[in-house]
Amino acid sequence: MRQYKGIVISTMAVLFALCAAAVAQQQARTDDKGLTIKVMTYNLKFADPAYKPVWAVRRDWQVDLINKYRPDIIGTQEGLKEQIDFLMDHLPDYMVVGEGRKGGDDDEHMAVFIRRDRFRLREMGTFQLSETPEVLGSGPAVNPRIVTWARIAFINRPAEGSTHSYPEDYRGHWNNTREFYLFNTHLFTGGSGYHLAKLNSAKLIMERINALNRFGEWTPDRPVFLVGDFNAKADSDVYKTFTGDGQPDNPFLLKDSTKENRGIDWILYKGDVDVLSYEKIEYNVDGVYPSDHKPILVEFKFAGK
Repeated sequence: MRQYKGIVISTMAVLFALCAAAVAQQQARTDDKGLTIKVMTYNLKFADPAYKPVWAVRRDWQVDLINKYRPDIIGTQEGLKEQIDFLMDHLPDYMVVGEGRKGGDDDEHMAVFIRRDRFRLREMGTFQLSETPEVLGSGPAVNPRIVTWARIAFINRPAEGSTHSYPEDYRGHWNNTREFYLFNTHLFTGGSGYHLAKLNSAKLIMERINALNRFGEWTPDRPVFLVGDFNAKADSDVYKTFTGDGQPDNPFLLKDSTKENRGIDWILYKGDVDVLSYEKIEYNVDGVYPSDHKPILVEFKFAGK
């Protein structure tokens, strides 16, 4: 009987060791990957009754698409209030910020969806792409353009076996926070007459982004992500205003998250992050797409974490 108990105990010990090793291996994979974030840009296509399929049909597809890929942050373009409200109601894992491009609920929104379980919203705002950026609705009478931006923080969670992610005396708490900025926009569309407006819009956005640069090494790095529908190609002056021309290490410029198949929907970035993956999502239902744009999804890794 004692021998039988010894065999059982030994077997249990081996199983426990194997389970512990599996957990440790999984934890190692998680640790190797580090602190990551999935950022999506998506032009929803406004609820145009002439566009087929109509919004009442494709809205459920968009909910399914987002639930399938589960991005952490989504910068959307063209959504009217009804569209944004529907998505917000059916995507309870996300909080939503942003307003219409004429202020409040009016016109197309530049809405940003943020995962509630991962992030805190610290600050947000809107500025107009015009000669008077603080005056919402300014610019052309038809189709004015705006930028929605947000300062977002990762939620700190205790490490395994710990009750706090920082000591109770947390005067050094800045060492325990990770923040980033997200800028979301939709630049002007149209013929050559709009080229100057797009170019000046790009310059204004870069001014706002570079106003957030680190003052010195003692200040925390807050990466910046710029997403949107830019209505411009990668060889344009608009693109070069953001990324430069052969100056990849210039701290005042942004980087592209891909080098191929850019189209007009981009995810640009700067700061201490690396690109892990880039995908143009081909979600469709029997060959029919829920928008005239395909979402772009990029996964980033924050360095040093």
